[in-house]
Amino acid sequence: MAEHNELGKLGEEMAVEYLQKNGYTILERNWTFQKAEIDILAQKENTLAVVEVKTRSSLEFGLPQDFVKPKKIQLLVKAVDAYVNETNLDIEVRFDIIAIHKEDKSFVIEHLMDAFYHF
Repeated sequence: MAEHNELGKLGEEMAVEYLQKNGYTILERNWTFQKAEIDILAQKENTLAVVEVKTRSSLEFGLPQDFVKPKKIQLLVKAVDAYVNETNLDIEVRFDIIAIHKEDKSFVIEHLMDAFYHF
């Protein structure tokens, strides 16, 4: 497996642990709909957090969250609409990014709530 894939998987594991420590229940991981994949669907109280995880080994090329492009956002919106309809959830939906980057020998985790809006 390519090193960036392993880093991505590690980032998702760290994001799941972070969310659970902060009171979220993980509903799904790597949930797919058509061409879209949602990294994590997590619930806290009456909010469904659609979480895109971005992990980088350095900030040399920009912040991890800068790599969530409009096309990806559009796919995430379609996918979560399908998920909410399939599961009959009556819940607030929020789009988050968990940005993780390596700093020295450890990782920095930043949780950006309401990172983007859908129309």
